[in-house]
Amino acid sequence: MKLWWGWAYVLFLSLLALSVSQAEAQDDLDLEMEDEMEEAMVEDMVEDREDSAEIEGEAEMEEKVTYKTPVPIGEVYFSETFDDGSLDRWQVSKTMKEDADDEIAKYDGQWSVEQLKENKVPGDMGLVLKSRAKHHAIASLLDRPFLFQDDALVVQYEVNFQDGIDCGGAYIKLLSDEDDLDLVQRMCVQEKLLSFLNSCNCLSPSLSLSLSLPHTVLNPDNSYEILVDQSSVSRGSLLHDVVPPVNPTKEIDDPTDSKPEDWDERAKIPDPEAVKPDNWDEEAPAKIQDPDAVKPEGWLDDEPEFVADPAANKPDDWDEEMDGEWEAPQVPNPVCETAPGCGQWKPPTINNPQYKGKWKAPLVDNPHYQGVWSPRKIQNPDYFEDLAPFQMASFRAVGLELWSMTSEIYFDNFIVTSYKEVADRWAGDSWGLKKLVASANEPGVFSQLTMAAEERPWLWVVYILTVGLPIGLTVLFCWPKKSDDDYVYKKVDSPKPDVEEEEDDDDEEEEEEKGDQAAEAKATESPKPAGQREDMRSLSLSLFLSLSLPPPLSLLTCSLFHIFSSPFLS
Repeated sequence: MKLWWGWAYVLFLSLLALSVSQAEAQDDLDLEMEDEMEEAMVEDMVEDREDSAEIEGEAEMEEKVTYKTPVPIGEVYFSETFDDGSLDRWQVSKTMKEDADDEIAKYDGQWSVEQLKENKVPGDMGLVLKSRAKHHAIASLLDRPFLFQDDALVVQYEVNFQDGIDCGGAYIKLLSDEDDLDLVQRMCVQEKLLSFLNSCNCLSPSLSLSLSLPHTVLNPDNSYEILVDQSSVSRGSLLHDVVPPVNPTKEIDDPTDSKPEDWDERAKIPDPEAVKPDNWDEEAPAKIQDPDAVKPEGWLDDEPEFVADPAANKPDDWDEEMDGEWEAPQVPNPVCETAPGCGQWKPPTINNPQYKGKWKAPLVDNPHYQGVWSPRKIQNPDYFEDLAPFQMASFRAVGLELWSMTSEIYFDNFIVTSYKEVADRWAGDSWGLKKLVASANEPGVFSQLTMAAEERPWLWVVYILTVGLPIGLTVLFCWPKKSDDDYVYKKVDSPKPDVEEEEDDDDEEEEEEKGDQAAEAKATESPKPAGQREDMRSLSLSLFLSLSLPPPLSLLTCSLFHIFSSPFLS
């Protein structure tokens, strides 16, 4: 009985300690995050600016979180940060989409230069898609055209789905270098390059809803690599790993060929020699009434299962000519509540042991089987072989052409270069700093556990068992046990001798009593018995386990040991 009370105390104290520790941890975490956000000083150190923006509070952190507009170090073809807050170098398309209704054919989606909605870094701006269910198109010229010759192509930018995404994308387009290239009236895209980028998702890979960094590298040796958040997600060759392939197949199906009418593709057919057995009853039902069922006693055959609601009244606006004769709604018969059932009793149904279903002849191999028909092959009239798919037509602009059912899609820090190291350093000065700020604002472990438990209350039981079970086992195995030496046996007086015995026996008894008293005194003054030594070992083990636990659990373990062991150590 005492053991059950002990376990009850363990669970109660575990819940109490968990609540206290979570509350304290949450308070400490909130204070710490508030201090960090107040102390973080973010400076906008643009070359033409001398003023800096500070976050509220004093900076007491060892390192200050600062931001300055990234400047590419190395040769680049294009770079854009939007930190000046303008779209002067960008052109919004005003063309009409072909083969679309007039209402949705216009490229009338709105763009804006804004800060991030969450985890803002003062001084940092980005391009934001603002409209839902509209066509958006915007483009900008490169500093000089990119030629697919001896240098690799590296394209990188940031994207953040601030309001999630239902239907849409975040890919960019590379616009061909043509004499009549007009960014306002049309979005002309080099077909071969666009086909590859869309097929392997090089510039629009699978992204997370938070701030992501897609990064694509195309090399002159026809190899490519796709990275997201500086982690490789795909790599391969343009010649072998692109679907559909860059080079078409040599042969194609003949579009004029058709399957003959007598072509038999059936591998199995019903056995023509099979005969249905005489005892096969196709009319037998799948279910029959249980012949062993017996109507329960007290079944009310004359009482209906439902009766008219006596409390129902015909509505005042009921028109019998229009609505028909009014009938009160049916309710369960109150008489049937105390009976096994009402109305006509029917035996329950069971599976029919004689049921076999519709007879079908067994299948056998088709002697006339000709295989699966396929059209004959002919030479592909459009066949070509390009052994250098990297050498595409040059492009002179980058653009965004999107249809999205979600607004607030954030783009930032575009860069086009030939050197991966340049793009990586550019990302470290921009995307890396934003990720640090976002990580600092994320809730702590205890906050995440609390939020998870609010959505799934059963997690509180898991938390309690996770904390209480180790403590309970510690107390159980460290429970001080009494040894046989701890028990004191009451001494029983020896029987008195008869009066008729000699008086010499009295002297012997006195000597024996003196010997017993001396032995008891020696036992009293002896060192700690085995039981106490075991208690001390249990105390040492409990102390060791409690010190190895976190502070709240350590305190709880020591308290439990004190509660349960004090009656035995006294």
